[in-house]
Amino acid sequence: MRLVFAGLALALSLPPFPFGFLIPIPLAYLLRQGGFRAGLLAGIGFWLLHLIWLPQSFVLLFGTPLGAVPFIPLVLIKALMWAVVFGLTKNRPLSRVGGLVVLEYLTSLGTLAFPWGFFGYALVEAPGRMLASFGGVYLLSLIVLLAALLLSSKKYWVLVPWALLWVWPIPKVIPDHTALIVQGSINPLRKVLGENAEERYFGLTKEGLRQAPQADLVVWPESALFQVPAGVEVKGEELKTILSDRPLVAGVGISEAAEQGRYAFYNRVVLIERTEVLAQYDKSRLVPFGEFWPWRPVLGPVYQIFFSAFKLGNLSDSQAGKILAPLSQYGAYICYESVFPAVARGMARQGASVLVNVSNDAWFGPSFGARQHFQMGRLRAVETGRFVLRAGNDGITASIDPYGRVVARLPQYQPGFLAAPYALVSQQTPYVRFGDWAVLLSAFLALIGLRTPAGKRIV
Repeated sequence: MRLVFAGLALALSLPPFPFGFLIPIPLAYLLRQGGFRAGLLAGIGFWLLHLIWLPQSFVLLFGTPLGAVPFIPLVLIKALMWAVVFGLTKNRPLSRVGGLVVLEYLTSLGTLAFPWGFFGYALVEAPGRMLASFGGVYLLSLIVLLAALLLSSKKYWVLVPWALLWVWPIPKVIPDHTALIVQGSINPLRKVLGENAEERYFGLTKEGLRQAPQADLVVWPESALFQVPAGVEVKGEELKTILSDRPLVAGVGISEAAEQGRYAFYNRVVLIERTEVLAQYDKSRLVPFGEFWPWRPVLGPVYQIFFSAFKLGNLSDSQAGKILAPLSQYGAYICYESVFPAVARGMARQGASVLVNVSNDAWFGPSFGARQHFQMGRLRAVETGRFVLRAGNDGITASIDPYGRVVARLPQYQPGFLAAPYALVSQQTPYVRFGDWAVLLSAFLALIGLRTPAGKRIV
């Protein structure tokens, strides 16, 4: 049970909980514990708490206890990943440090990518998060694990630099632009079933620009509307009157005719000026088992059982975008993509001077999932040295500066608008230039640890 409790303590050290400064303690314990079994038990404790929002939100959203079913296999799969790393690094704590960071990176790849639970996010409330501009969240994870390794070796002096990460002064940033971010707060299921959100977004935008006429950009959240290009044609003059010369970055759901009379569905964000769609980006990192159903030809009958149980009909897969590119100077990405460092980095590398994250976290309901998602996304601002303008359907809507500070935000679960300060930035951080070198360093440390006789202390 100690291993399970250590996993639970570790989960309490990550967002949305405010105990990140304590993370070296449970990690120091786990780095010196057994093999496969230790990793499995600690992983079960960690993922049970870290992902508890999943059954909470799905049971409420779908109105059936069956909503909790996906939670059990997900926890077991994630715990088994830890078990493999622990099994390969038994009595080799340095190798375990490197292996855990490499595992984080690997979970951001492939069809089933789910990059949750990175140890580096423990520093999201600490000024030391600024180090992410050099090596991303993976560098922060490596720092956290090395601090725990030293603590486990009774090198208590490590507590001094660890404390400095929490009191480090943060430079000031003076924003010189304002964006109006609109939060519609519309139930996602009712929207899927056809509820028209157009009037609410038009009305909130009109009132918001009346109160904040200095705004030079308007942002609507993920899937704010369906078929916006057609809507622009129908309500073009009204939209033009409301926006004046301001650009609009908006999330839209698009269905386009495909082969054999079928339709292809895209989760898209568009840049509109004067009723003309100037650029668009289709979400490239889709949510597995949410926006697409992996290996459908084989697992189709199994999926259909769940679709029927949740009264969802025969859900179709969304189509992933093929090109990662900003909308002019706006590096726009959608919801789940905010937890993929490579997406925001790619936007910055291609010239985006401000990041725009449109999201719909209403699926999380009243659980802490939306806050956890938001906290992770804050690091994209630090990694890229860009402001992040985040538009959430029911929150969290906010402006985040290049050092990860939340400079303005709206309350959750209510319609509204935010006059969000931001600035345009052209410089590239070391992380944007050089990428995930911290993962390579971690892999090197893992190999060194494996070549060291079991039980021999390196630090």
